[in-house]
Amino acid sequence: MLLILLLVSPLLGYTQEPEPASFRIMFYNVENLFDTIDNPIKKDNEFLPDGLRRWSSYRFYQKLNRISQVIIAAGEPNFPVVIGMCEIENQQVLEALLHFTPLKKLNYGIVHHESPDSRGIEVALLYRKEFFAPLLYKAIEIRNPKDKSYTTRDILYVKGVLGGDTVHFFVNHWPSKFGGLSASKPLRALAASILRATTDSILGVNHRSKIIIMGDFNDTPSDKSVAKVLGAKPVSAPSEANLYTLAYMLAKAGKGSNKYRSKWDMIDQFIVSSSLLEGEGLYTTPELFQVFSPGFLLMKDKNYLGEKLNRTYIGFKYNGGFSDHLPVLLDLKF
Repeated sequence: MLLILLLVSPLLGYTQEPEPASFRIMFYNVENLFDTIDNPIKKDNEFLPDGLRRWSSYRFYQKLNRISQVIIAAGEPNFPVVIGMCEIENQQVLEALLHFTPLKKLNYGIVHHESPDSRGIEVALLYRKEFFAPLLYKAIEIRNPKDKSYTTRDILYVKGVLGGDTVHFFVNHWPSKFGGLSASKPLRALAASILRATTDSILGVNHRSKIIIMGDFNDTPSDKSVAKVLGAKPVSAPSEANLYTLAYMLAKAGKGSNKYRSKWDMIDQFIVSSSLLEGEGLYTTPELFQVFSPGFLLMKDKNYLGEKLNRTYIGFKYNGGFSDHLPVLLDLKF
């Protein structure tokens, strides 16, 4: 595991802008944010100018502007203070996002670590320097004891100061269902067990620790990996892990962040420790969790009725949209 101390003051920049009455946290699977440069050790050929998708500089910068549009719309006028992202290729695409779009005015910083995922898709955390001060970060590897060659994206752990409280953030992108449900289910359980061991360790030192877990789990709040292995329960139920999923009620109502054929699934979630539900310092509630679904992120679904996601590609046809996931938002209050 990689542990890095960030040499910043906990109060860095806090006086530059008045602190808002609440903080908005965002998670967004941005769907294949690749640059146009070949990485010879990663399977990125599909997203090269001569690749199957004919990825180009124009399409890359269009994608960057689409992502910035979503972030700005999701937070205006109080832009997200912390943003977890997945399906980004490297730190360079994040730097381009923050320098060549309107986000350059918002003074975001980046926490990122290169992961061993074979396709080169990774997780990262963006933060507004005026409000959040990262103290350390760690890339938590997902190692499969039954298959030493197995690689996937790490879980990114970031500890920092937000609103005077120490908060532990975890950004996740668990293994997908590619290859079949039965074959992939143990891999998500493996990721859940490794995350659970880390949160148990933090809560063992201080049971009042404030933990925010976000990500694309590729499982819903009711699936075994989330509900049993990680131990994240609905707020109304007891949790031995001291973890609660805020997406449970919306998922139960049939809402979701990702659509497969005619069914919406809540696979993008926020999970928090109990100390964030008790109203001391920073706190939140299930009502402060939402799926962000403005009309521009959706389009008419001719095959399965209703609406579907306005994606960058539909199959291999360039559509010029946004992502195959909707962002999820969580507000923290004092």
